[in-house]
Amino acid sequence: MNTNFSKFSTKENRQILFLHGYLSCGNSFNYQTRFFEREFEVFAPDLKGFGENNAMDYAYSLDDYINEVEEYKYKHALNCPHIVAHSFGGRIAIKATAKNKNFCDRLVLTGCAGIKPKITLKKACKKTLFNILKPFVRREKLRNFYSKDYLALSPVMKESFKKIIGEHLDDYLQDIENETLVIFGKDDKETPLYMAKRLNNGIKNSKLSVYKGAGHFCFIDKPCKFNLEVREFLLSKT
Repeated sequence: MNTNFSKFSTKENRQILFLHGYLSCGNSFNYQTRFFEREFEVFAPDLKGFGENNAMDYAYSLDDYINEVEEYKYKHALNCPHIVAHSFGGRIAIKATAKNKNFCDRLVLTGCAGIKPKITLKKACKKTLFNILKPFVRREKLRNFYSKDYLALSPVMKESFKKIIGEHLDDYLQDIENETLVIFGKDDKETPLYMAKRLNNGIKNSKLSVYKGAGHFCFIDKPCKFNLEVREFLLSKT
């Protein structure tokens, strides 16, 4: 796993591991790594298949990504670091932390994916229409049913993507004991606000913050506000 990291402190509980979203990379947290490197050891790796990391040779599942992160932690002597996870990175953090509370110390989830989406009437009709038409419609016509991001993926990445989004993590929330800060943008269209509320209600030791004027990348839309709130959360006494 390729990595970007700065090492400035060796104090206990002063390590932060950033886990990026799908089709993103560790550099998406540049505003955060520059801010936090003054007081923490900061690690922002590129997950398998993204950024400068090598392409995967088989379709990774969510558990494969968890194993990759565990190996990375071991390699870099990350002993129960704080984790800041965005979108897809949040999927990794939720499942791993629910199964092992020592996966991290405190947890920050922003624009976090993994919550079972609401099925609107429009989406339900589109899904039904797709299933009906698929055997009869030419391939180029069906392309309209897929997002551009999905179509740009390699075949092995498409298989990985399907594995990952098909796994809903709602039932894992109750098993997370770690102190958790949930930060969402009010205008987030990818992971709407109802998902943030489910996270907050499902994780017992959690707090929810909603940023006006911010979307799915609220840590980029409102970097100063995000950094200061996360710093206060990570450094506060329990």
